[in-house]
Amino acid sequence: MKKTTILCVGLCAAMAFTSCKSSESAYKKAYEKAKQYDTAAPQQAPETAATQQASEEVAVVAPLEAKPANETRVVDNLDNVSVRQESVTLVNGSGLKDFSVIVGSFGLVSNAEGLQQRLKEAGYDAQIVKNEEKNMYRVVASTFAGKADAVNSRDQLRATYPDAWLLYNVR
Repeated sequence: MKKTTILCVGLCAAMAFTSCKSSESAYKKAYEKAKQYDTAAPQQAPETAATQQASEEVAVVAPLEAKPANETRVVDNLDNVSVRQESVTLVNGSGLKDFSVIVGSFGLVSNAEGLQQRLKEAGYDAQIVKNEEKNMYRVVASTFAGKADAVNSRDQLRATYPDAWLLYNVR
């Protein structure tokens, strides 16, 4: 009795799995239909463009005066740079300013210390801070009082650390 029940359940499962399988011919039909539509569309486009152009009035545009560029003004877009706000405490380093460039986040302080050492060898004043709320150690490559300097530093560090981001220390 058990053997026949198991055999019937196995056959039902096998039939269920094979009946849900999509057939290759359905994919082929859809591909051919899309291909036919793509080849038909470019042939119709010139006719409709010519008819539209004939029905629309031509607008008269005054010629532009060419003027030499004597002055170039660069506008910084610092207000659009995203800055993450977190409350952090200094674990290892010389001290934080308002804006910091973070190049790594770790759950273990030993991993953060390893990255800090590599940054110090590269000439950065690297520091480690901790976000108590998220229990994460952040590695600070550089810290600045102004946002503009922090953005420039972050952009330079992204060549080596593509995930570098800005942190504003909420005190």
